[in-house]
Amino acid sequence: MKRRAESCSMNRRAFLKAGMAGAAAASLGIGSLEGLLHAESGPQPVYRTLGRTGLKVTTLSFGAMLTPEYEVIRAGLDAGINYVDTARRYLNGRSESIVGRAVRGIRDKVYIATKTKPGSNTREAIIADVETSLRGLATDYIDVIQLHNLENPQRAFIPEVREAYADLRKQGKVRFLGVTTHTNQAEVIDGIINDPEKFFDTVLVGYNAKSDPSVKQAIARAKAAGIGVVAMKIQMGGYRKENEPLSPEQAAAAFKWVTRDENVACAIPGMKTLDQVRQMLPLMSANFTGKDRRILKEYAQAIDGYFCRLCAQCEPTCPNGVRISVVNRALMYAEGYREYALAKATFRGAPGARRCSTCAGCVARCVNGIDIGGKMRQAERLFA
Repeated sequence: MKRRAESCSMNRRAFLKAGMAGAAAASLGIGSLEGLLHAESGPQPVYRTLGRTGLKVTTLSFGAMLTPEYEVIRAGLDAGINYVDTARRYLNGRSESIVGRAVRGIRDKVYIATKTKPGSNTREAIIADVETSLRGLATDYIDVIQLHNLENPQRAFIPEVREAYADLRKQGKVRFLGVTTHTNQAEVIDGIINDPEKFFDTVLVGYNAKSDPSVKQAIARAKAAGIGVVAMKIQMGGYRKENEPLSPEQAAAAFKWVTRDENVACAIPGMKTLDQVRQMLPLMSANFTGKDRRILKEYAQAIDGYFCRLCAQCEPTCPNGVRISVVNRALMYAEGYREYALAKATFRGAPGARRCSTCAGCVARCVNGIDIGGKMRQAERLFA
């Protein structure tokens, strides 16, 4: 274990010394990531205000869901990124401690967002979640605590949930309150917008070049209402050809597409390696180009037949009440992200998922033409 820790530390030092690969580093003559983003002639960090929180966050922020080494996160933070999103359940409970180690010594320069568990809807459960998160993160406060994985606005209005969150904020253990959503996103966002108490300050929403126009419109309404919008799932599943990795050009185009929408405060791509951090950092000040548009169009066309938009419009057509959008998200984690453990855990948490095996024929219908029956059979083969 000691040898592995020493190796990780050396990798980070080497990474910081190596600086930016390719033409950017050559043209700027910069020998570290810190230098890359802070040199007068180089690309600069871009900040936007996270709604009524007033937090000035970097448009490229850190999605820590799949980042296994704290050195990777710390390298991004040292280079200027100042917002990190994690959750209790990520990496089988290890993610928060990884983030906590990454921010050691610079906690006052970094904003941390985490989440209570999706099933935590009581005062006792929420307080227990936050206390556990504080210990894991090795901090005495959380900047943004989020009610995780809303599928409709109703969970955000449970009195006991609000009382717990409000008490935690009064105690100084959390600063701002948010929600996250993968499904029925426009409905969830509008529910938060229309709340007369204006209880929640932020929304974390799946947003990419294949998102339904209703999501884009809801994001604009959220910004106008003073709600900070953070974008996730920006890579449209991150699918690739055979065993090839997701191309840097595709990742760059997807990020630039999302952040050119100024209603989005920041995006949180899941950077797992030092190379990915290195590739993404200059994009904060890069323009979305015609080439980027072509890359995304070709990719979108390639995945059109099987990429689920998670709109859940198919679910009322399933007589067995299967949460089809959740099953499809599990498939995306397996086939796109190549994260089988995360995929299987998501599938197991999908209500009714196993009922498909007893169904003689799938009658659920997708408004975008996806073969739902075929997708459900694929999930059974992978996860059952």
